[in-house]
Amino acid sequence: MSDRHLALTLAKVIIAAAWADGKLTSSEINCLKDLLFRFPHDGRGQSLELTAQEWAELDIYIHAPVGAAERARLVEQLQNALRRPADKKLALDALEEIIQADGAVTANERAVLAELKAAINAVDLNIFAQMGRLITGPMQRRSEAVAHTREAYLEDFIKNRVYYNVRQRLDMDDTELNIPEEKLRKLSLAGGLMARVARIDREVKRSECDAMIDLLQVNWDVSRAEAVFIAEVAASEASIEMDYYRLTREFMAVTTAEERAGFLDVLFAVADADGFISADEHAEVRQIAYSLYLTQEQFIQAKLKIPRERRET
Repeated sequence: MSDRHLALTLAKVIIAAAWADGKLTSSEINCLKDLLFRFPHDGRGQSLELTAQEWAELDIYIHAPVGAAERARLVEQLQNALRRPADKKLALDALEEIIQADGAVTANERAVLAELKAAINAVDLNIFAQMGRLITGPMQRRSEAVAHTREAYLEDFIKNRVYYNVRQRLDMDDTELNIPEEKLRKLSLAGGLMARVARIDREVKRSECDAMIDLLQVNWDVSRAEAVFIAEVAASEASIEMDYYRLTREFMAVTTAEERAGFLDVLFAVADADGFISADEHAEVRQIAYSLYLTQEQFIQAKLKIPRERRET
């Protein structure tokens, strides 16, 4: 088992431990990164540098709480990744360090830490256990391949976090949306871009969310309940730091030139939801138009549909 694989597996368990109380602080995240930067890549102690794809694989666990069942799956993966006593020590030390990251260990965190330590200490590293792993390893990989895991949505998570969260909520809740997968992706991408405009001032106002719901319902022929669901997910999860490049590129891939031009009206309607379009909102719509390869003339035509007194520029 490579040090790189062990590092990633251990990191996921550490993240799961940090989620013990249902929240993950910035100090815990930073501590996790420090631990990974110090993780030895080989016997010469060279540091391990994770790729962007590997960081994304960890980010998908940082992004949302990890429950007991999912934590158990991750711990089993870690148990199968341990090969040497040094691996055990590294895992135990890392868990202790992350749990102490913010200087206050809760009873729940301590209980989870004890559970994880017991699981790690229970791993038998003798030759017979090693031989057993030769058989169980492929079986585990096959089980993971057919099981529902976060990694199954990794590509969607990287490209479009709104779509990822819609899929997560559909799988976790009783909500049923009769929307084809292709249309759901397009709606989620549209919702994410609409939310970018709405959250330019770091919050989505009620009027802006209501506008998003109405616009989704009118422009994409979905039910009120479906529009509310998409808009609420987009408004709660979209942020200024969302991967803007992939979001716009993916939206371009699933829309026609005519749809993208019409989408400018939608974005301006979101910006105008509170009765006035600020300079920042105007700039955000212009940036999205540019990223979608729409012309300046198309942008101006959409802009002029909003009365001058309701625009800062």
